[in-house]
Amino acid sequence: MKVTVLGNNSALPAFGRYPTSQIVQVHEQLFLVDCGEGAQMRMQQFGIRSDRINHVFISHLHGDHYFGLVGFISSLSLKGRTRDLFLYCDASLKAIIDLQLPWDLGFKINYHFLKEGDAELLLKTDTLEVKSFPVYHSVPTHGFLFTEKKRKRRLLPDKLRQYEIPKYYYKKLSEGFDYTKQDGSVIKNEWVSEAGSPDKKYAFAADTRFAPEMVEHIFQADLLYHETTYLHDLIDKAAQRMHSTTLQAAEIARAAQVKKLLIGHFSSKYKNLEPFIAEVQTIFMSVELATEGSTFEC
Repeated sequence: MKVTVLGNNSALPAFGRYPTSQIVQVHEQLFLVDCGEGAQMRMQQFGIRSDRINHVFISHLHGDHYFGLVGFISSLSLKGRTRDLFLYCDASLKAIIDLQLPWDLGFKINYHFLKEGDAELLLKTDTLEVKSFPVYHSVPTHGFLFTEKKRKRRLLPDKLRQYEIPKYYYKKLSEGFDYTKQDGSVIKNEWVSEAGSPDKKYAFAADTRFAPEMVEHIFQADLLYHETTYLHDLIDKAAQRMHSTTLQAAEIARAAQVKKLLIGHFSSKYKNLEPFIAEVQTIFMSVELATEGSTFEC
């Protein structure tokens, strides 16, 4: 699972930084998380094929998180897309899109409306789960947890052949079951498999005030994106605007026992971002800037 940052700034583009947008890649699938102004240009710049995106997740309806979406959808239509697009968002967004794009797009938009305060399973496949969880901002806002599902057990081909286990039973073995042969003898799972890789988790915490309530949803994530709009000397301003500071994001990362913290949504008042790293590392060492164009692996 990989995360590519398209935009890392807050409400106003500044110093060459674009508003919030990210691409999450799980195997060959691409998912768009938020779509700030200029996201399409960043996709082109960073070599991301927008036609491979089938699912879009919009955390909340502040412009710096969705003003690029109408243009993105329009471009898909102009390119001749016919596959459905799945959009997870606040219910109010549908009326905005319908007003801006009233014609036949050539494909269907399937909406899944997020309910304020809810945590729910949005998408589930054999290899992926995406869940929403509430965060706390000035409008209804959700974070998203991407979990790449790994097989519980890794099969050992030589042992499978040795014990003459049929292929139809491989999935059961990967789930931890033993195999019973026709003569009643049992082939123990541990004879033909070994422990698989653990699931990988990426948590996108969106815009939020300091919210220890979210820890249960992001606990032990491999990678956590958390906003740090301000350095900690502006904690009062952060509280007033329902944003977070460097030290608050670090406290969340430490409490959630995440492996790595990715920080972004920087206020346009800051040109130099290095102090953000320095402040976070007084509490939580494993941190990186959400530098645009960078890709981070879980």
